[in-house]
Amino acid sequence: MQCNHAEEPKKTVSLRMTGTGTPGATVTIDDQLIGPLGSVRARGVALPPGRHTVTVENAGYFPFDRIVEAPDNPDAKPISIDVTLVKVPD
Repeated sequence: MQCNHAEEPKKTVSLRMTGTGTPGATVTIDDQLIGPLGSVRARGVALPPGRHTVTVENAGYFPFDRIVEAPDNPDAKPISIDVTLVKVPD
């Protein structure tokens, strides 16, 4: 018996990042390394529905953490995060 059901496309919401990052800053989502902040800013990230922890880190700066909720709606507007890394005092 052959199944002709097309697989439904996975619903995702675009995550966009702006703000003042630093060279070498990396983005982690749900404990999974996504890549350099510059690349994520340029391309964005597709998030599946649900709650996600977004972290931006760089040596010498306090980590930037944000919890975002990606709705289960293919027409949802992109989620935007404004990132500002704060230098650790000497």
